[in-house]
Amino acid sequence: MLKEHRENERASVKCSVMTVSDTRTKETDKSGKLIIQLLEAEGHSITHYDIVRDEKRLIQEMVKGVTIRQDVEAVLINGGTGISNRDVTIEAIQPLFTKEIPGFGELFRMLSYQLDIGSASMLSRATAGVMNNRIVFSTPGSPKAVQLAMEKLILPELGHVLKEVTKDIDEK
Repeated sequence: MLKEHRENERASVKCSVMTVSDTRTKETDKSGKLIIQLLEAEGHSITHYDIVRDEKRLIQEMVKGVTIRQDVEAVLINGGTGISNRDVTIEAIQPLFTKEIPGFGELFRMLSYQLDIGSASMLSRATAGVMNNRIVFSTPGSPKAVQLAMEKLILPELGHVLKEVTKDIDEK
């Protein structure tokens, strides 16, 4: 059954990587570089990479811009998922989702609780959803959180999730 469920899943996905930060640059962005490295090691391609400031309007503009590109199938955002006043990634992207994937955030927090930071995991608002028939993942900005999300959740399911998001479109 699992084999049938995974038939025709995408082996290579065209990805946009976005880091939300007021302080990081492309030279100092450890988490963004880690996402890129992990994606490429699994055979996925990076068609866009940028850093955007922690401002709702700027985040929305960038996400809207990349989710209409033909060379982007998945968007991986890191940073801005906490509860401080400057953390606005979730407020920026959630209203743009046509479908939310609550299981991603739930599983991320569970794994983070079990394997990394314990009860502090409740402060994370990591989420995922669908926007313009693209999958969007939003993770905390720490390298450990990125590695956990990528290795345990995103990479094992990226091709499968994209297949599910696009299967009705491909059938038309």
